[in-house]
Amino acid sequence: MEQGSLFDDRAATGPLADRMRPETLDDYAGQKHLLAPDRILRRMIDRDEVQSMIFWGPPGVGKTTLARIIARCTKSHFIVFSAVTSGIKEIREVMNKAETARSMGEKTIVFVDEIHRFNKAQQDAFLPYVERGSIILIGATTENPSFEINNALLSRCKVFTLNPLDTEDILALLKRALTDPRGFGNWEISIEEDLLSLIANYANGDARTALNTLELAVMNGAGDAVHSTVTREVIDQCIQGKALLYDKKGEEHYNLISALHKSMRNSDADAAVYWLARMLEAGEDPLYIARRVLRFASEDVGMADSRALQICTAAFQACQYIGMPECSVHLTHAVVFCSLAPKSNSLEAAYMAAAEDARNMLDEPVPLQIRNAPTRLMEELGYGKDYMYAHDYEGHITAMQCLPDSLKDKHYYNPSDHGVEKRVKEHKDQIEAWKKAQRAKEAAAKAKKQ
Repeated sequence: MEQGSLFDDRAATGPLADRMRPETLDDYAGQKHLLAPDRILRRMIDRDEVQSMIFWGPPGVGKTTLARIIARCTKSHFIVFSAVTSGIKEIREVMNKAETARSMGEKTIVFVDEIHRFNKAQQDAFLPYVERGSIILIGATTENPSFEINNALLSRCKVFTLNPLDTEDILALLKRALTDPRGFGNWEISIEEDLLSLIANYANGDARTALNTLELAVMNGAGDAVHSTVTREVIDQCIQGKALLYDKKGEEHYNLISALHKSMRNSDADAAVYWLARMLEAGEDPLYIARRVLRFASEDVGMADSRALQICTAAFQACQYIGMPECSVHLTHAVVFCSLAPKSNSLEAAYMAAAEDARNMLDEPVPLQIRNAPTRLMEELGYGKDYMYAHDYEGHITAMQCLPDSLKDKHYYNPSDHGVEKRVKEHKDQIEAWKKAQRAKEAAAKAKKQ
């Protein structure tokens, strides 16, 4: 059974993306990791054994369409909620009806689009009914459910992640729209396949964007009421030049940031600036890029030139202050500096090695000499005993042991001989040599006393 505006009849003049919604799983594009015959979600739908779930993915990947298909397959009451227009009162009214249906042996599926827009109180209103099994909840969200969905509700729902569609899937959708009577099947349209590929690449995994762009191009092509000739010039106007940035098939933004990172690591400033421009001109959030470059400053340059951290921090702040397009030059400043700076991953390696020991040796006690002793009992137990305040000693250094006994000879930070870090290495080696000699003296003096 179906109820709600999600299933209203669509007029022939409605948006192409709405007219072309698939109505069966066989027509549904993408998400093979969820809907292949051996996948759990496909089996749940085919067997009409749907459980409470959350569909998480970017716009235009088929979250609402998949809910619509479930509605057509299920033998349950199917109710649609809008997070924008539904309040707690409306939720409780529907839940009471669902309770009545349950007592008569009937199931109710409630679909909530943009469930992340529901506040905590609204989400909590669903919880007791999901717990009792009065309803099966299906939510759709573009936001990370871990942050936007109440933990109690989230723990009772299976999260399915929907991925951006492949370029090939979107291209197939565009071709279907040109031949299907629901789309432009009754028109005579002339459009080269390379232009369809351009639209598919421009959409970047979003079927709605692709279909909307095709519709705009067809409507603005040369011709009359049912004829249209779509040219490259028309496409360029519809996509406003953005398609050129995504000419490579299947290019995703995380591939671009990887290209930027690896170009900087390889000291290729020209390539790094190119990938930076690709991302910014495609509309990428400059703060996202700035955060990654800021990470690079310590991960890949580090102590070899600590100015990288200062410059990248300043670039991040500039992005916050003035935004695009002005901050593009600040990001270029940071990217070029990091590309040409001497490289060292010693800080990253130091942390990873220390983290490995921290995870595997969680019960290592803090040495008594460097424990704080805020109470008399702690003092009596030896907390802080034999602590050596470095500033009271010559050179502001002591041979006091600060690592647990089992790790006392472990070295995590091993400086490289690149850039300024070469001097850091020399200084660290001097400190370690002095401590080793000092500990030997102290051990000899202690043995002599005994």
